[in-house]
Amino acid sequence: MFDQVAPRYDLTNDLLSLGIDRRWRSETVAAVDPKPGQVILDLAAGTGTSTHPFAASGATVIPADISEGMLAVGKKRQPDLSFVNADALALPFADATFDTVTISFGLRNVENVPAALAEMYRVTKPGGRIVICEFSTPTWKPLRHFYRRYLTRGFPLVAVFTSTNPVAYDYLVESILAWPDQRNLAAELAKAGWQRAGWKNLSGGIVALHRAHR
Repeated sequence: MFDQVAPRYDLTNDLLSLGIDRRWRSETVAAVDPKPGQVILDLAAGTGTSTHPFAASGATVIPADISEGMLAVGKKRQPDLSFVNADALALPFADATFDTVTISFGLRNVENVPAALAEMYRVTKPGGRIVICEFSTPTWKPLRHFYRRYLTRGFPLVAVFTSTNPVAYDYLVESILAWPDQRNLAAELAKAGWQRAGWKNLSGGIVALHRAHR
């Protein structure tokens, strides 16, 4: 599915989020706080849009994704990045490799979330962190109602005109609506062994930025 939407993936996401995704990514970079000498895994990196700011900081960053189509587009657009084909459920990295593991809008697409969180825990150094940027549940009831209407009506309409595979965005809507809220995702992090799990709501909880330590 992601192989098919890769060519216009970034453009479609920008339009679907009304451009707010740029702020979400900026908040994610601030949460990761990359520094020279750090080793960062950007999981579900897609075309590398989320990876570039980490690399620009001077940190060593590995953009990884399971979609060959996404990686192919990413390598063309950002040949300076070292893309890796990787499954979140079986990461091809040694234990305790990374200072930080981050995943933006990708955890929701993993078949077994608890297993993925445990695998990310495995490859993170003791004292290291995980940063997850993902769609969540708006905290204000009127916004929650409006957001659900936009998901079911607005998303499909925009995707028809911008995406190379509009049907794939039907899955996107379903996965967002079925995704656990902020507190439940924090609980899943704790079950996987992560410590001090917490979150910051962005755009009223449409997106949540979860952080925890190994």
